[in-house]
Amino acid sequence: MNARLDEAAVAAAVARIGAELVAQEAALTALDQQMGDGDLGITLSKIGLALQEFVASTPVEGDLGKWLGKAGMAANRAGSSSFGTLLATALLRGGKAVAGKATLAGEDLAAFLAAADAGVQERGKAQLGDKTVIDALHPAAAAFGAAVADGKSVAEAGQAALAAAQAGRDSVTPLRSKIGRASWVGERTEGKVDPGCEALVVMLRALLG
Repeated sequence: MNARLDEAAVAAAVARIGAELVAQEAALTALDQQMGDGDLGITLSKIGLALQEFVASTPVEGDLGKWLGKAGMAANRAGSSSFGTLLATALLRGGKAVAGKATLAGEDLAAFLAAADAGVQERGKAQLGDKTVIDALHPAAAAFGAAVADGKSVAEAGQAALAAAQAGRDSVTPLRSKIGRASWVGERTEGKVDPGCEALVVMLRALLG
């Protein structure tokens, strides 16, 4: 795979995620009100604003891994919630996987996603089928890695990841939530879209521009 994302492209992608999290505040809040305490959209909007500010004020300076880790810390400061912590973990762990790199090839992005997936699973203590963000993130990371291994472009691998995340989200929608506050609601979560899965889909869609 020849295409590489430079500092400007990665920074623009993070800024797009930030903007989309702000734009989707109401939709994500509505989903979370059916499943949890209803604050996910508000929290992610705060994180979105923080990410946009971070991009505007923090130069990459040749190390995208370190910069992405700093973005994770900015996200954690802005949205100190369970999902905020998971998002920060994803950026920190993914950043470590691409430490020292000034540009990112498809293989680097696959390593980032795989590390982010492992970090979120470890931190969140959730498994596939528990109806959490893992049910969208894990298949997305796997699909991206498989596409890269098959010689697909970054854009094609990204589309594969988005499709896998959407399929993962949809596969657990009929299920009952087993983790966190949503688990308290019990059977009323059956048939409802998991807001964490939807948030992951929103972020992936923004990444693809």
